[in-house]
Amino acid sequence: MTDTHRQLHVIDHPIIADMLRQVRDRRTSAAVFRRLLGQVGALLAYEATRDLPTEPADVDTPLETMAARRLRMPVTVVPILRAGLGMADGIHDLLPDARFGHIGLARNEQTLQATSYYQKLPADIAAGPVLLVDPMLATGGSAASAAALLRQRRCPDIRLICLVAAPEGVQKLTQACPDIPIYSGALDRQLNEKGYILPGLGDAGDRLFGTEG
Repeated sequence: MTDTHRQLHVIDHPIIADMLRQVRDRRTSAAVFRRLLGQVGALLAYEATRDLPTEPADVDTPLETMAARRLRMPVTVVPILRAGLGMADGIHDLLPDARFGHIGLARNEQTLQATSYYQKLPADIAAGPVLLVDPMLATGGSAASAAALLRQRRCPDIRLICLVAAPEGVQKLTQACPDIPIYSGALDRQLNEKGYILPGLGDAGDRLFGTEG
């Protein structure tokens, strides 16, 4: 891994690899694509949350009281609309007590720059770690813009979870936010002239919701 990719954690796991194969397949239906996106999202979130801080908490089992541990701070999941919603459901299954926020960003197809059109976040979002979720880290513009919005809310711990990343997006986010780790299922080859990841999996939002590109 180069210094440019020092924040990138590609999760090398056989189940994730097999699911990615199915997600990439152009013949995969929207229903199957949606299910797989949620499942991979949960697996990636499991790795991304491996070092969350905990604190002691006693629990009463059916037989006796024992020392246990619980998460020290609330976790907030923030999908980038709209494709991030497909991964958020699976992450919610993993973290049922997590709060949710949403950030809407639209990409200008000529400039490839992202502009915000919607954000709804918990008032105390800075009280704990934030899992920023988007299936594709392509140009890195959307992730960097969303991270900037979270920084404005003084979030100290932001972790990006994506299905597939391009080197260009990793580089942009690393330069813009050198303290945000990236958890991805794969690092693909490059972007094409339209800013799509190659080999990639197409437009995640269109495939998720069955809409045309």
